[in-house]
Amino acid sequence: MADVFGKERSALHRLAAQSTSRPYYRPLSSRGAEVGIDGRTVVMAGCNDYLGLSADPRVTEAAARALRRYGVSCSGSRVLNGTLALHEELEGRLAAFVGGEAALVTTTGFQANLALAALLDERDAVFADMSNHASLVDAVRLGGAAHHRYRHRDLGHLGRLLATSDPGRGRLIVTDGMFSMEGDLCPLPGLTQLARRHGARLVVDGAHDIGLLGAGGRGVTEHFGLTGEVDLVTGTLSKCFGSVGGMLIGPAPVVEHLRHSARSVLFSAAMPPPSAAAALASLDIIESEPGRRQRVFGHARRLLAGLRSLGWDTGDSTTPVVPVYVGDSRLCLRVWQELLDAGVFTNAVVAPAVARNRALIRVTPQAIHTDDHIARVLDAFARVRRDLGPLLPAPGRTEAVVA
Repeated sequence: MADVFGKERSALHRLAAQSTSRPYYRPLSSRGAEVGIDGRTVVMAGCNDYLGLSADPRVTEAAARALRRYGVSCSGSRVLNGTLALHEELEGRLAAFVGGEAALVTTTGFQANLALAALLDERDAVFADMSNHASLVDAVRLGGAAHHRYRHRDLGHLGRLLATSDPGRGRLIVTDGMFSMEGDLCPLPGLTQLARRHGARLVVDGAHDIGLLGAGGRGVTEHFGLTGEVDLVTGTLSKCFGSVGGMLIGPAPVVEHLRHSARSVLFSAAMPPPSAAAALASLDIIESEPGRRQRVFGHARRLLAGLRSLGWDTGDSTTPVVPVYVGDSRLCLRVWQELLDAGVFTNAVVAPAVARNRALIRVTPQAIHTDDHIARVLDAFARVRRDLGPLLPAPGRTEAVVA
């Protein structure tokens, strides 16, 4: 008799179990530009807190005030008893910031993307970049639409898929704005043109770019000068906003439909009050301190140039997500351990988060890093290149320019 608890372990689980490295679920004893792990202090070079706001005193104090006033939890869904004035204030501020008619905030960014399922059914077709975040993949599955995946950032492939699809179906193009592993940007100008040409709607997940890209930090749409040209923007508050939560921003009728139809919204407890207050405080800082974004990109330029000069392949990254391609998954875990031994905490990324044989070390600078921190990261990679050189891929070089 089959046992639902008896299924084979996942490939990731098997890989972690077979490796002497333990890159996953490692507990940290402190947070910041440097973190505590196993009784040591190392440089944190694998965190999505790009602007360094999660521990900013202004943000933590805003969260503390909300905690004292409202408590820890809303203890219910938004639709019933979980909506606070804080949520509505945050929604209004985010809509104005990103450039949409209305916004809906959710408890996590994953839930924000899952809400898209409420726009879909079996009569629709979704055209999705193959490198999209898992939450977007799951939204399409949950919605029941036909799922067409185009090669990463390949407008020609997407155009052919659109041209040969059933014109009677509703069409939706879905893409990350800034890709969380590759560090490159979606080709937004071409995507908007294809959407108009084929009568498709366009959704962009700005999880990693809202707060970071564009002159005002409004994300990939501002970066390309296309604010208002995207039908719906999703995102998270767990990256640049130093908090936790998700957002959907777009036309008021669509947002209201999702507010009353999306299962991930209707059946989840509301975003905790301290998280909403922290996001509001972070938004104030994002709007008033552009120097934070400039510092992060300065660190990214230095990392990309330094890593490439050392012979590491950083792909086509143009952002503070710096992938260092290793290829083999087991070798990737070994590189991760060697970097940790050298005093730098990074992220080891293997399948299914990336394609097989495209395992990578993900490096992310933060605004709170100093020049010395960046130097220590580069020194660690130099040491690993020296010690493991014969095992590593041949030196590669790309010519991408940081945005």
